[in-house]
Amino acid sequence: MPPRETKVVGIICTGHFFSHFFLLLLPPLFPVLREIYGVGFTELGFATACFSVASGFTQIPVGFMVDRYGAKKLLIWGLATESIAICLIGVFPFYAALVTLMIAAGLSNSVFHPADYAILNANVDKSRIGRIFSFHTFTGYLGDAVAPATILLLASLFDWRVGMFMCGMFGLVTAAVMWANAEILDDAAATNARDAAPGAKPALRGMALLFSLPILMGLLFFAVMSIANGGIRTFGVSALHELYHTSLGAAGLVISVYLFVSPIGVLAGGFVADRIKRHDIVAAVCILIIALCVFSIAIFDPPMVVIGILLAIAGFGNGFLAPPRDMIVRSLAPPGAIGAVFGFVSSGFAIAGIIAPVLYGWLLDHSDPRNVFWVSGFVALLTIVTVLGTGSVGRRAAAAK
Repeated sequence: MPPRETKVVGIICTGHFFSHFFLLLLPPLFPVLREIYGVGFTELGFATACFSVASGFTQIPVGFMVDRYGAKKLLIWGLATESIAICLIGVFPFYAALVTLMIAAGLSNSVFHPADYAILNANVDKSRIGRIFSFHTFTGYLGDAVAPATILLLASLFDWRVGMFMCGMFGLVTAAVMWANAEILDDAAATNARDAAPGAKPALRGMALLFSLPILMGLLFFAVMSIANGGIRTFGVSALHELYHTSLGAAGLVISVYLFVSPIGVLAGGFVADRIKRHDIVAAVCILIIALCVFSIAIFDPPMVVIGILLAIAGFGNGFLAPPRDMIVRSLAPPGAIGAVFGFVSSGFAIAGIIAPVLYGWLLDHSDPRNVFWVSGFVALLTIVTVLGTGSVGRRAAAAK
């Protein structure tokens, strides 16, 4: 890979790492924050949902802005302001401040998927795009994996407030590096404008595209799978802590196994995705394996070591299905619309982020903690229908072109 291309990929993927890293800093602290803020898991889930509401409502218009006006300035602004919001959560330990800052962080986070994919698509040779998309996803999953262990370690060494501030500063440093190298981040906005038909209305044309059946099916797939995954990612530590009365450190370690194995699955999935055509079948098999592993935890009440093994298998499957997922979506996006399409389907993550935290938080407050795993598994099974539907509709749309 040429040096310039390598540098672009490194910068973009580091920013993507922090977009995931920031979102999973708070959940491992929920048992502690419940006492500090004087609220329940439901209220903490609501604060997380506020992040997703803000991100979801702005991700689609940001996608249009990326395709029309360019991605790099929006991306740098988004990373910087989200980093500041994370810092301030540690400075103002009040529930109202938490909700406000989570909304601000969500608004900032909305830029990453549309901007990242637009920049990568404009700078990476098409023969390598599948593997680069895979690496981009890998860095996001790595951010998921590193966040719980990082914040729990910093909280044990210093204090949770100091830990949040330090993590936010890491993001600000990355935003500064991104700004210093902004000239190499070509996002092809000018090319998109030249390629547009004279007198066309890109936003209207874009809305017609986004509400076409293939793209809507992609949105549904992203949303349902993220709801299933949200039970483990967001409330897995709290569920294991409540169910087994184990320490937060031990529960966090088990969930970290799931999160750390997922990036390995992403890299393996990227290798396979470049060599197959039926990406939907591969994704469906992965989802079935995930559901079986999660059901095993709910049914058999296994020891923590076995839970770690089951979650490692589920985490690998969760990562493995990501590259086929992205390749399905990319095949649906026409030239000049990749930012809008990825922004739209990625809002499925935001929809899930609205539903999942409140749902799983309510389950923890009002029912058996193992219900977190039951619901996660059943929702995963529903995802099989959405991924097969997306693949089927996408193939018919491609054949009609």
